[in-house]
Amino acid sequence: MTDAQWAAVRPLLPVPVWMRGGGGQPGGCCHRQLLDAVRYLVAGGISWRVMPADFPAWARICAFFRRWREHGLIAEFHDRLRGKVGEREGREAELTTGIIDAQSVRAAATVPAASRGYDGGKKVPGRTWHIVTDTLGLLLAVAVTAANIGDRDAATGLLQGLRRLHRDITLVWADGGCTRSPAADRH
Repeated sequence: MTDAQWAAVRPLLPVPVWMRGGGGQPGGCCHRQLLDAVRYLVAGGISWRVMPADFPAWARICAFFRRWREHGLIAEFHDRLRGKVGEREGREAELTTGIIDAQSVRAAATVPAASRGYDGGKKVPGRTWHIVTDTLGLLLAVAVTAANIGDRDAATGLLQGLRRLHRDITLVWADGGCTRSPAADRH
């Protein structure tokens, strides 16, 4: 992460409990190093244990990531970043419109059969990710299903989750996959 990127991101980071006087103690690593390590891991698709030596120890990075995930801090950080981008583009802070879509992708042989399916329309064996974005294309919600789960069925749960996260959204644009009758999905 460049110095300019860090300067933009740093004020958006969740404040650790120990800095708010809630107990605990500072971590042994700088958040910038930990975020750089997580970004490296995600970009390279590598496992925790093969992190290069110039990053903090893999166990520390993994613990940092898990702690943030368990306390909802990743989502909070993501929402703050998305809000900042929206402000820069002249958007209101509260979202009112979303866009839902899905894409089926082939699953590797290592993906358990129970979580794979066959998308007959696209002729793809694997999984489907269903996403809702704002009108800038920034992620609001995501669900991953077996590829044989229709867009309409997956959209129901995804939109319920979206409603819990973003109560002000009143309109979601969808393609025909979310509006077809279930009988059309069987053909």
